[in-house]
Amino acid sequence: MELNQYLEMFIEESKEHLQACSEHLLELEKNPEDLTIVGEIFRSAHTLKGMAATMGYEDLADLTHKMENILDAIRNSKIKVNAEILDVVFESVDHLEEMVFDIADGGDGKRNVQATVEKLKRIEAGEPATAALEEPIHGQEIAAALVANEVEQPAEALELKLSYDDFEKTVILQSSEQDYNAYEITVALREDCLLKAARVFMVFEILEKNGDVIKSSPTVDKLEEEQFDSEFHVAFISTESAEDLQKMLMKVSEVDRVVVNKINRDVFVTKTTAIEVPAEEAYQQPAVQETVTAVSEEQPKSAAAKNNTGKSGHASSKTIRVNIERLDILMNLFEELAIDRGRLLSIAGDVNHGELNETVERMSRTMGDLQNIVLTMRMVPVDTVFNRFPKMVRQLSRDLNKKIELNIVGAETELDRTVIDEIGDPLVHLIRNSVDHGIESPEVRRAKGKPEEGTVELRAYHSGNYVFIEIEDDGAGINRDKVLAKALSKGIVSHEQSLTMTDKQINELIMASGFSTADVISDVSGRGVGLDVVKTTIESLGGNISIESTQNVGSVFSIQLPLTLSIISVMLVEIENEIYAIPLSSIIETSIIRHSDILNAHNQKVIDFRGKVVPLVFLEEIFEVPRAEQKDDGFHSVVIVRKGDKLAGLMVDSFIGQQEIVLKSLGNYLTNIFAISGATILGNGKVALIVDCNALMK
Repeated sequence: MELNQYLEMFIEESKEHLQACSEHLLELEKNPEDLTIVGEIFRSAHTLKGMAATMGYEDLADLTHKMENILDAIRNSKIKVNAEILDVVFESVDHLEEMVFDIADGGDGKRNVQATVEKLKRIEAGEPATAALEEPIHGQEIAAALVANEVEQPAEALELKLSYDDFEKTVILQSSEQDYNAYEITVALREDCLLKAARVFMVFEILEKNGDVIKSSPTVDKLEEEQFDSEFHVAFISTESAEDLQKMLMKVSEVDRVVVNKINRDVFVTKTTAIEVPAEEAYQQPAVQETVTAVSEEQPKSAAAKNNTGKSGHASSKTIRVNIERLDILMNLFEELAIDRGRLLSIAGDVNHGELNETVERMSRTMGDLQNIVLTMRMVPVDTVFNRFPKMVRQLSRDLNKKIELNIVGAETELDRTVIDEIGDPLVHLIRNSVDHGIESPEVRRAKGKPEEGTVELRAYHSGNYVFIEIEDDGAGINRDKVLAKALSKGIVSHEQSLTMTDKQINELIMASGFSTADVISDVSGRGVGLDVVKTTIESLGGNISIESTQNVGSVFSIQLPLTLSIISVMLVEIENEIYAIPLSSIIETSIIRHSDILNAHNQKVIDFRGKVVPLVFLEEIFEVPRAEQKDDGFHSVVIVRKGDKLAGLMVDSFIGQQEIVLKSLGNYLTNIFAISGATILGNGKVALIVDCNALMK
């Protein structure tokens, strides 16, 4: 049976089952006595095990089987749920996710998960998962961890595996004088290793990046030809520590054991320092060639597919899985139809033929319905992004010794797939920021009279043609004085500007480039990459972000995003003979003003708009539109646009009207054109440039 044709289905369904396991494990942690939840996890694991075995992924099936045994014992009341058991099951699910992602990337799904398997076996046997593992079966009586401290070893542990000539001895002695470490490294591959030469190459690649190889046994030629059993030895010089080398080499797939002997100056006489870690104690890191990045995006499931993830986990017969590339092609074809629709409407208006007008109007209505269907097909629930956060917050709260509850509201809200693909990383950054900088430690919260457990709420909802995503926490809030002092010290604002700034404007200074108020840089957030990256990403999607914060009460980060990026509503305007499109999402209103309404303030032309001073932006100057002759009839057309709290008036010659247009990229040759975000083809076949209002108001 040819299994490759089922691979994509296997990957997607595996991701769904693992996500279901993660969600139910989080529920089980809150309700450890509820065995119905255990049953749900067991069914997902059982289905995954069967699929993996059928597809030939034995490592994945075996780990799932071991996890399934624990779940079966729990649901039959043989084992009682506790934090230690849940940690091991979470660890197992993490490894399973790594295996599935590796398979999706074209790998074999193999991982060194022996340590986790041993923990599962101990739990099944009723023993503590963290008990010391059995000693390696090598006849040595001293544990590997003790050897790292230069403990004197038995004579048999001190024997060198390689013989050295005078030149090699001289190299080793000179290296020690120059603060280099000399090592003898023994690498043992698994007995069932299929590509020994490939694994040897990967080992040598790691070594060559971190030092110099002196010699090997067998020789390199024999290693390349796989003329060895399963073990080989390497003499190596490096500044790296023995522990770090061992960890790096254990990352290579199908490596069973690594022994790193540090060669001292008198090594040729008596002693060595060894670090030996058997397979059972191997560090559980992804293999080098199989590493999956932390902020990698999971390919989103379609809305239909998501709806199938019910209690049974079985796919409904009324849905089908469609490759997202096909939807992209369909969208591109529809965009071409939308352009032709505009062209036909323009021609029909010029010809003014009754039957032609009727036919074009009917076709236009049909295409409007088709547009709604195509756009709906591309809509994906934000749940596909949100579902990774509960487990992330659980781990972060443990790492930071905080008590944090994450509430998710509106996960069924839908967004265009293009937006979904881009919004994941900014949300990760904002949630990490809330957990690390926002929520206080339990001791501090008690002192403030707050509950020990902090709350982070992630919610999404529709409003008009937008989706709003908000992250709210009940933490310390933003320290206004600290932010302002940091902004002044970094020259982000001047002292004069700071005197007139509102609290909201001061809060939003934390999104300035390179801004950070963290006193200590942590592994969670505050690595020097500030919220400016989040702001830039969101604005590139046509959205904006705002911050509301009250000190010692909490903060709310609000993100506004367009429903779709492909087809947008615009106001067409004319400047001389050129036509420009201004997105309706940025427009507050249009207005006709008298020339006498234009005022001067600080060398800037402004108008009084409903009691607010609004600066004017002359598009003909920005885009250098050539004028045949100056026209001044005493009136001006102005488009009032908004970016957050900022307003601006765009001066144009005339308004043409509202229209739905297809957003097209300017291509690779016209990148970084100021204040232009793209182009569109109009009904008359001409090209209109789309104005980027955000760029005009920076």
